[in-house]
Amino acid sequence: MTFNYLRPFASKFIEPMAKAFAKAGISPNAVSIISLIFAAMAGIYFYYAAGNPKIVLIAGLFVFLNSFLDAMDGSMARHLKIAGAKGDFLDHVIDRYSDVFIICGIFLGGHVDWKIGVVAIVGVLLTSYLGTQAQALNIGRYYGGVMGRADRLILIILASILYFVYPVCISGFSALGWVMIAIAVGSHITALQRIIHIWKSL
Repeated sequence: MTFNYLRPFASKFIEPMAKAFAKAGISPNAVSIISLIFAAMAGIYFYYAAGNPKIVLIAGLFVFLNSFLDAMDGSMARHLKIAGAKGDFLDHVIDRYSDVFIICGIFLGGHVDWKIGVVAIVGVLLTSYLGTQAQALNIGRYYGGVMGRADRLILIILASILYFVYPVCISGFSALGWVMIAIAVGSHITALQRIIHIWKSL
């Protein structure tokens, strides 16, 4: 998973911001809800951005803000020593809605055929479900596999930048289209990896 390699670098920015937000009296749950708003804005901008590289870039910025705040709310909860089941539950619910807003915004906006988009969103939701299902089966939460949530978001952000720089289709797909294909394939591979891990652990 890409984020595992970037985590030490990202923490240098996330931790100070988390402490500053906590000191300002902002709750981790509030940050989670703000991250959902950014995800919704990303989906809306992707939906209306077909053929407009500038709007795609703005949508990519909203995805970045969503991912940054999503990482920060957990850091805030740990810093404030208030991490608990309710916050964890809210975080997972918001993450799933965020995934739906962002990915559906891309394929419903015409950046890729809707059939590919449906395969992608099903893979994403199934992958996320399996991560927490392992915990429900007393195996322990498992987020292994080739493509986790952070990886998907990083790919979408990079594709948005590339689309802005080079908004030309290659073999019939733009940068966003190719990323959706990668997410569709990668998510189902990850789901299979998690199924195998859970099955062997039972």
